Amino acid sequence: MRIEAYNQVAQIYKSNKTAGTAKTGKNAAGRDEVQISSFGRDYQIAKQAVAEASDIREEKTAAVAAKVRSGNYEVSMDDFASKLLERYNSFT
Repeated sequence: MRIEAYNQVAQIYKSNKTAGTAKTGKNAAGRDEVQISSFGRDYQIAKQAVAEASDIREEKTAAVAAKVRSGNYEVSMDDFASKLLERYNSFT
C-alpha cells in the first residue's frame, strides 16, 4: 500500500468533514438538543413501572407461607417427581 495515497484520502476526508460542519451553524451557541419519540417516552414509563414493581406477589405467596408455617402444607410425591424429571430433561 502506498502511504501517499492514504495521505491524499485522509486530506480529502478532512476537507469534506470540515466543510460539512461549517454549514450546520444552527446551534452555534454550543447547545445540544435531544428529542425523544413518543415510543421512547412510553418505553421509559413502562421500564420505570417494571422497576418499581415488586418481584414477589404477596397475595399469591401469603396463603402458601401460612400453610408451611402451620405445618399443613403437603406436596404430592408424584407431582414433585414429575416436575423434577421435567426440569432435569430440560437441561439435557
